[in-house]
Amino acid sequence: MAPLGGAPRLVLLFSGKRKSGKDFVTEALQSRLGADVCAVLRLSGPLKEQYAQEHGLNFQRLLDASGYKEAYRRDMILWGEARRQADPGFFCRKVVEGVSQPVWLVSDTRRVSDIQWFREAHGATVRVVASEQSRQQRGWVFTPGVDDGESECGLDNFGDFDWVIENDGDGQRLEEQLENLLEFVRSRLQ
Repeated sequence: MAPLGGAPRLVLLFSGKRKSGKDFVTEALQSRLGADVCAVLRLSGPLKEQYAQEHGLNFQRLLDASGYKEAYRRDMILWGEARRQADPGFFCRKVVEGVSQPVWLVSDTRRVSDIQWFREAHGATVRVVASEQSRQQRGWVFTPGVDDGESECGLDNFGDFDWVIENDGDGQRLEEQLENLLEFVRSRLQ
């Protein structure tokens, strides 16, 4: 079910493995479009907030890239999966509350159900890819139960992405891809 109320003109749904650069790419796009036009939405935000509330944890510490978050990651994933099984749109509805910008960049789309929910609101899918070597240089280390779970692999076989951004450290190539994507976004705003 698509969002109610002030529906966006365009929703870009970003997915990719941990340390592929999803946040980097969405923040670069937002900085070029402007925060008044473009909102970066993180599905993990409402998930972490609800998890922290129900488990008596520090929400702010779950948002950073710390050992604190890593200590709870596996349980948080299982808890989130149970929530989604009961209500697939729960976190999607939470993240769009009060958002009024015409362009939404969902930086951490992880499941087909997320894509289905947002696609009804003019969504296009963007997969950010990076080699394991590039991801390791950014601090990624394979974690069993995390990197082989649905939260990381749920869209591996989706195969129908509208855009693929290669983020292996070639700044010029990344810039070209971002410019092509920005041209698409601007065409939707006219």
